[in-house]
Amino acid sequence: MTPEQNLVRALEHADASVRLRAVMAAGTAPAPVHVTTLVDRCAVEPDFSVRELLTWALTRHPPSATVPVLVDELRSPRAQARSQALHTLSKIKDRGAWQAITRELLTDPDDEVARAAWRAAVVLVPDDERVALARVLATQLGRGDREVQLSVSRALVGLGETMLPVLEQAAADPRVRQHAVATQRLWCDPDAGFTLAVEEAKRVVALGDTAVGV
Repeated sequence: MTPEQNLVRALEHADASVRLRAVMAAGTAPAPVHVTTLVDRCAVEPDFSVRELLTWALTRHPPSATVPVLVDELRSPRAQARSQALHTLSKIKDRGAWQAITRELLTDPDDEVARAAWRAAVVLVPDDERVALARVLATQLGRGDREVQLSVSRALVGLGETMLPVLEQAAADPRVRQHAVATQRLWCDPDAGFTLAVEEAKRVVALGDTAVGV
């Protein structure tokens, strides 16, 4: 049995500890021949700790070997495949992957895919694309539960002052405005936390003060 076949077999083992040891070995002794196997496992691995170690193992390989395979994975019909590929790209930080972070991924109906896309995009975006990215992210204001909204806000804040004029143009829908104001508050006072920013935003929107910058 070849080393690659041994890795495949270990990654399919029912015991997560066996899978962890296999991934650790693959990352400790990187070999480009293992990249596709590791990426394929990301799409189906049920254990969070194993998935995180898979990402680590992939970051140990040359970007020239990993990035093309991960970019191909972004077209997978499997949501976990897309989200894990995006997560790994955000850790590799190869700016050459930026063009693969499409609007479709940034607005993916699956929350985990979209959140991973937002994080990856903020890491990879070129300076001259930051405003355009902020505009796409602003279309996600008001989306989902608290955790999803926090992810949108963090991504926008991660773009810096570039995002402030975009927030000021946010739609008049109360939920969207509230999220925009909360994001601006988070930018102004990151130590206050998102919950406090949301509560303050509720007050501002309820009073009809629609200017984000106030």
